[in-house]
Amino acid sequence: MTEREMDPTSNLELLRWVGWAQQQAGMEWIRERDLTHQQSFVLGYVTQNPGAIQRDLVELTRTTAASVSSLLQGLERRGLIERRTEKGNERSKRVYATDAGAELISGFDVAMQHAEETILAPLDQDERDTLHSLLTKVTSALPRPTRS
Repeated sequence: MTEREMDPTSNLELLRWVGWAQQQAGMEWIRERDLTHQQSFVLGYVTQNPGAIQRDLVELTRTTAASVSSLLQGLERRGLIERRTEKGNERSKRVYATDAGAELISGFDVAMQHAEETILAPLDQDERDTLHSLLTKVTSALPRPTRS
C-alpha cells in the first residue's frame, strides 16, 4: 500500500467520508422508525410502485424469496404493507404500502436533503457550485450505477 493510498485526506477518502456521513444520517432516520435498511428500502419502493410483484422484490433486494417473504411478513404485522393476490392468479402477490406505511417512510427525502445541507454547511454558494461542477465533470466519465 502506498503512502497516498493510506492518506485519509486523499480525494477518494474524503469522498468516502462524505458518503459515510450521508449514509449515517439515513441509517439514523431509519432506526428512529424501527426499520431495518432492507425494510425501509422495500417500503419506499412499494410506496413509489404500488402493486409491485413480490417476485420483483426478490430481484430488487438480491435476496431469496424466503427472505423477502419474511421481510414482508414483518412489515405486514406492523400494518405498513398489505399483500393482495390477483384474481385468477392466486400465486402472484402484489404488495401495497398502507397509509401508515407511506406516512412512516414519507420524510426520507426531506431528511436526506437536510443531511446534504448539514454536510455542505461549511461551503458558501460559490463553493457549492464549484463542487457540483467538479463532481459532474468527474462522474461524466463514469458508468452510471445500476440496481442490478
